[in-house]
Amino acid sequence: MLPLCCILALLASFCHDTSGTTAGVKVKLTQRGLEYGQKIGIPILLKKLKAIDLPEMNAQLAMKVLNVRLPQSAVGLVPGIGVSLTISDGYIDTGGNWRVKFLGFISDSGTFDLSVCGLTITTTITIKSDGTGRPMVRSANCEASLSHARIRLRGGASWLYNMFNGYINKEVRKELQRKICPLVSENIQKINSYMKTLNVLKKIDRYAEIEYGLTESPVVSVSSTELSLKGEFYNIGVHKKPAFAPTPFSLPPNERNMLYMGISAFTANSAGFVYKNAGALTLRITDDMIPRASPYRLNTKTFETLIPQIAKQYPNMMIKLLVKAATAPTVTFAPNNVTLQANTTVTVYAIQPNTTLTTLFILNVDASLSAHVYVIGKNLAGKLSLNKFNKNLGTSYIGPFKGRTTISQVKPLAYFLQIMLKIVIPHVNVILQRGFPLPNIANISLVKPGLVIMKVSLYPSYEQTWMHEVLNVLCIYEPLL
Repeated sequence: MLPLCCILALLASFCHDTSGTTAGVKVKLTQRGLEYGQKIGIPILLKKLKAIDLPEMNAQLAMKVLNVRLPQSAVGLVPGIGVSLTISDGYIDTGGNWRVKFLGFISDSGTFDLSVCGLTITTTITIKSDGTGRPMVRSANCEASLSHARIRLRGGASWLYNMFNGYINKEVRKELQRKICPLVSENIQKINSYMKTLNVLKKIDRYAEIEYGLTESPVVSVSSTELSLKGEFYNIGVHKKPAFAPTPFSLPPNERNMLYMGISAFTANSAGFVYKNAGALTLRITDDMIPRASPYRLNTKTFETLIPQIAKQYPNMMIKLLVKAATAPTVTFAPNNVTLQANTTVTVYAIQPNTTLTTLFILNVDASLSAHVYVIGKNLAGKLSLNKFNKNLGTSYIGPFKGRTTISQVKPLAYFLQIMLKIVIPHVNVILQRGFPLPNIANISLVKPGLVIMKVSLYPSYEQTWMHEVLNVLCIYEPLL
């Protein structure tokens, strides 16, 4: 009966203790999503029921399921508790061996067929956090009934025992009915063993991993179940907290689709924090990366108009640029728009004949970029494009820049900065287009993903004086039926 977890499959994932932490990601499973889980779960449940050995009702009957039909089933949400599961008008064919003993030394045995009709099971499956960030389920308020049970004995003196079929059928029905709920409860408990194996501390690459763990028990309403997940990036093996924290938010009340997922700016910014700490937001640019048709080359002669003495002190030397994030990039969301603010330094080096690097000057570059965010497979991906950038001199190790000339007026440098951005942005896009994994939804493939960039008000009833807007990415999923 383990595949009952398929009914709850869209609720499964998550790891690690995040109790009391504000969520960076939220997932909402609607009634439609639950019904989809039912459609894929019940057939697997039937297959598993046929494969299990039923416990002996007593020392006289050992049974094995031969055939099961569950023509009617329904799942629903029980506010504040979990999921209700109802199976009705079920039919089970079993067979096995029987044996009896008389007076301690006379024994008889044979085989039997048992047909059970009108099987009804109703149970509530509670869903909570187990304290480690994983969901935990339990069967509660189980009720089971059987309309009819008919047994047919074969072999031995079965002709004699079959004369008492009415009494035997009644006792068999009563015994089976008594054992069904404990059997259901036992197998629902097995789901927890499966959930304990789930690990969504997902490695992204050699720098980062992302943690999805329940920050609190799922919130069940009359029409949906909402899960709050941590959704935070970490450096591999080092869980250092950033200076910022997630802001509480709620998903919009939409329930037309099966599954909704809200990703806050905190999750995106924790990624920037992690990659900055790892030193991954660094790129070295050399002359061989400059287009051959360029009128300027990355050498000291090109820069002599900016600092006249550069070509004198370092004649005919090639130059290397080191582009490095000065601070972690910051992502902000607005309706249907994502903006990335990046503060970088560009260090300009002269490459000595012995390959030693000599620092010439450092520029500060602030860039504003727009991000096109989309879902590909089970990953959230993106692509950057430049809005604008500002530049100023940070430090010069070679002397003052010529006169009052501004950096933007020095054509070679302005040109190289533009080239730099044309190199840096595609480099970042290669990473972004690989995408970052969304929470693993029990290996179920989802199709028709939609994505909306939106903002959600925390306090809509106090909009005039207490407005506090949280900006979110909302991913909408529609599983293929």
